[in-house]
Amino acid sequence: MTIGNNKVVSVNYHLTGKIEGGAEELIEQTSNDKPFVFLYGTGGILEDFEKNLGGKNPGDAFDFHIKAEKAYGTHNPEYVAEIPKEAFHVDGKFDSERVKTGAELPMLDSEGHQMHGLVIEVGEKHVTMDFNHPLAGYDLHFSGSILEVRDATQDELDHGHVHGPHGHHH
Repeated sequence: MTIGNNKVVSVNYHLTGKIEGGAEELIEQTSNDKPFVFLYGTGGILEDFEKNLGGKNPGDAFDFHIKAEKAYGTHNPEYVAEIPKEAFHVDGKFDSERVKTGAELPMLDSEGHQMHGLVIEVGEKHVTMDFNHPLAGYDLHFSGSILEVRDATQDELDHGHVHGPHGHHH
């Protein structure tokens, strides 16, 4: 069966990434027993990832690059913010257990939407956080193979995601 709209696709891949001027580094690697499974054509994954897999069949190999601009975007300095330390107080005291350099924290924006930020620095009066996607600025390199392609069930189409093994469970 060929990959196209409304197909459930299972792939095994090796993903590396490179920031301009940096060395290529391993980001993620799936396996045959824990593949990446997705519903093709619903916009739930990177557009260029789908484009590069369209028309392929089980057993086909793939090897392609996606520039940062077409992946998770370039690193935007406007998404780095200094937040007063008082915002991280619990019972009147700064939460130094959770709020430390390198920690990823769930936060709410001014409209109440949840987002995640990476703590870059804990200063005397502010916590500097980066709200860019963790892969912003990375050129991506996917290599792997197509494991399985099947028709999506009506339930999967209605919900917009895969159900069952390696997919979403309700």
